[in-house]
Amino acid sequence: MKLEDQLKTSNLPLARKLSLGILVTASYIDDRVAEALKPFDISIPQFNVLRILRGQKGKPANLSTIQERMVSKMSNTTRLVDKLISKGLAERVICESNRRKVEITITKEGLQLLEKTDPAVDAVEAEMTRNLTEEDIEYVTNCLNEIRK
Repeated sequence: MKLEDQLKTSNLPLARKLSLGILVTASYIDDRVAEALKPFDISIPQFNVLRILRGQKGKPANLSTIQERMVSKMSNTTRLVDKLISKGLAERVICESNRRKVEITITKEGLQLLEKTDPAVDAVEAEMTRNLTEEDIEYVTNCLNEIRK
Protein backbone atom coordinates (compact mmCIF):
# COMPACT_ATOMS: atom_id res chain seq x y z
CA MET A 1 0.00 0.00 0.00
CA LYS A 2 1.34 3.44 -0.96
CA LEU A 3 2.18 5.88 1.80
CA GLU A 4 -0.51 8.35 0.65
CA ASP A 5 -3.11 5.56 0.90
CA GLN A 6 -1.82 4.65 4.36
CA LEU A 7 -2.14 8.26 5.46
CA LYS A 8 -5.75 8.42 4.26
CA THR A 9 -6.79 5.29 6.13
CA SER A 10 -4.60 5.50 9.22
CA ASN A 11 -5.67 6.55 12.70
CA LEU A 12 -2.69 8.84 13.09
CA PRO A 13 -3.25 12.18 14.79
CA LEU A 14 -4.10 14.84 12.18
CA ALA A 15 -0.97 16.85 12.94
CA ARG A 16 1.19 13.78 12.24
CA LYS A 17 -0.70 13.04 9.01
CA LEU A 18 -0.04 16.61 7.93
CA SER A 19 3.64 16.46 8.90
CA LEU A 20 4.15 13.19 7.03
CA GLY A 21 2.25 14.50 4.01
CA ILE A 22 4.44 17.60 3.88
CA LEU A 23 7.65 15.57 4.28
CA VAL A 24 6.68 13.07 1.57
CA THR A 25 5.66 15.90 -0.76
CA ALA A 26 8.87 17.82 -0.08
CA SER A 27 10.90 14.73 -0.93
CA TYR A 28 8.88 14.21 -4.12
CA ILE A 29 9.43 17.84 -5.17
CA ASP A 30 13.13 17.60 -4.33
CA ASP A 31 13.52 14.46 -6.44
CA ARG A 32 11.72 16.01 -9.42
CA VAL A 33 13.66 19.29 -9.31
CA ALA A 34 16.97 17.43 -8.87
CA GLU A 35 16.12 15.36 -11.95
CA ALA A 36 15.40 18.54 -13.95
CA LEU A 37 18.76 20.02 -12.88
CA LYS A 38 20.78 16.86 -13.55
CA PRO A 39 21.51 17.64 -17.25
CA PHE A 40 23.01 20.97 -16.14
CA ASP A 41 25.38 19.30 -13.63
CA ILE A 42 24.09 21.37 -10.74
CA SER A 43 22.53 20.41 -7.42
CA ILE A 44 19.47 21.99 -5.84
CA PRO A 45 21.55 23.80 -3.16
CA GLN A 46 23.93 25.13 -5.85
CA PHE A 47 20.92 26.28 -7.88
CA ASN A 48 19.55 27.97 -4.76
CA VAL A 49 22.85 29.83 -4.16
CA LEU A 50 22.93 31.01 -7.78
CA ARG A 51 19.36 32.33 -7.49
CA ILE A 52 20.29 34.14 -4.27
CA LEU A 53 23.29 35.72 -6.00
CA ARG A 54 21.19 36.70 -9.02
CA GLY A 55 18.71 38.31 -6.62
CA GLN A 56 21.50 40.59 -5.42
CA LYS A 57 21.23 42.35 -8.82
CA GLY A 58 24.98 42.70 -9.27
CA LYS A 59 25.81 43.50 -5.65
CA PRO A 60 28.05 40.99 -3.88
CA ALA A 61 26.77 38.87 -0.98
CA ASN A 62 28.72 37.56 2.00
CA LEU A 63 28.49 33.96 3.15
CA SER A 64 26.18 34.75 6.07
CA THR A 65 23.67 36.49 3.77
CA ILE A 66 23.67 33.49 1.46
CA GLN A 67 23.32 31.09 4.42
CA GLU A 68 20.33 32.93 5.90
CA ARG A 69 18.53 32.93 2.53
CA MET A 70 19.15 29.26 1.80
CA VAL A 71 16.10 27.00 1.60
CA SER A 72 18.00 24.26 3.43
CA LYS A 73 19.91 25.65 6.39
CA MET A 74 21.78 22.33 6.60
CA SER A 75 23.82 23.08 3.50
CA ASN A 76 27.53 23.81 3.84
CA THR A 77 27.49 27.25 2.23
CA THR A 78 31.27 27.57 1.99
CA ARG A 79 31.55 24.24 0.18
CA LEU A 80 28.67 25.14 -2.16
CA VAL A 81 30.21 28.49 -3.03
CA ASP A 82 33.63 26.88 -3.59
CA LYS A 83 32.03 24.39 -5.98
CA LEU A 84 30.28 27.20 -7.91
CA ILE A 85 33.56 29.13 -8.10
CA SER A 86 35.39 26.06 -9.42
CA LYS A 87 32.68 25.73 -12.11
CA GLY A 88 33.10 29.39 -13.05
CA LEU A 89 29.52 30.23 -12.00
CA ALA A 90 30.44 32.52 -9.10
CA GLU A 91 33.50 34.45 -7.98
CA ARG A 92 35.00 35.86 -4.82
CA VAL A 93 35.35 39.62 -4.61
CA ILE A 94 37.63 41.34 -2.10
CA CYS A 95 35.86 44.28 -0.46
CA GLU A 96 37.72 47.50 -1.31
CA SER A 97 36.92 49.18 2.03
CA ASN A 98 37.84 46.11 4.12
CA ARG A 99 40.37 43.82 2.45
CA ARG A 100 39.64 41.04 4.98
CA LYS A 101 36.03 40.89 3.86
CA VAL A 102 35.31 38.47 1.02
CA GLU A 103 32.05 38.58 -0.86
CA ILE A 104 30.55 36.45 -3.61
CA THR A 105 29.02 37.45 -6.94
CA ILE A 106 27.45 35.50 -9.76
CA THR A 107 29.37 35.41 -13.03
CA LYS A 108 28.04 35.87 -16.55
CA GLU A 109 28.26 32.08 -16.91
CA GLY A 110 26.20 31.63 -13.76
CA LEU A 111 23.51 33.95 -15.11
CA GLN A 112 23.53 32.09 -18.43
CA LEU A 113 23.14 28.76 -16.63
CA LEU A 114 20.11 30.10 -14.73
CA GLU A 115 18.58 31.20 -18.04
CA LYS A 116 18.74 27.53 -19.08
CA THR A 117 17.75 25.94 -15.77
CA ASP A 118 14.86 28.26 -14.90
CA PRO A 119 12.57 26.98 -17.69
CA ALA A 120 13.33 23.34 -16.77
CA VAL A 121 12.47 23.94 -13.11
CA ASP A 122 9.43 26.06 -14.04
CA ALA A 123 8.15 23.21 -16.22
CA VAL A 124 8.54 20.66 -13.40
CA GLU A 125 6.77 22.95 -10.93
CA ALA A 126 3.95 23.65 -13.39
CA GLU A 127 3.52 19.93 -14.09
CA MET A 128 3.42 19.08 -10.38
CA THR A 129 0.75 21.69 -9.70
CA ARG A 130 -1.31 21.12 -12.83
CA ASN A 131 -4.28 19.75 -10.83
CA LEU A 132 -4.40 22.78 -8.53
CA THR A 133 -6.17 26.07 -9.15
CA GLU A 134 -4.52 29.40 -8.39
CA GLU A 135 -6.78 29.61 -5.35
CA ASP A 136 -5.62 26.16 -4.19
CA ILE A 137 -1.99 27.20 -4.52
CA GLU A 138 -2.60 30.44 -2.58
CA TYR A 139 -4.46 28.56 0.15
CA VAL A 140 -1.80 25.87 0.59
CA THR A 141 0.97 28.48 0.51
CA ASN A 142 -0.80 30.51 3.20
CA CYS A 143 -1.29 27.38 5.34
CA LEU A 144 2.39 26.48 5.04
CA ASN A 145 3.34 30.04 5.99
CA GLU A 146 1.16 29.71 9.12
CA ILE A 147 2.98 26.52 10.13
CA ARG A 148 6.31 28.39 10.01
CA LYS A 149 5.12 31.25 12.26
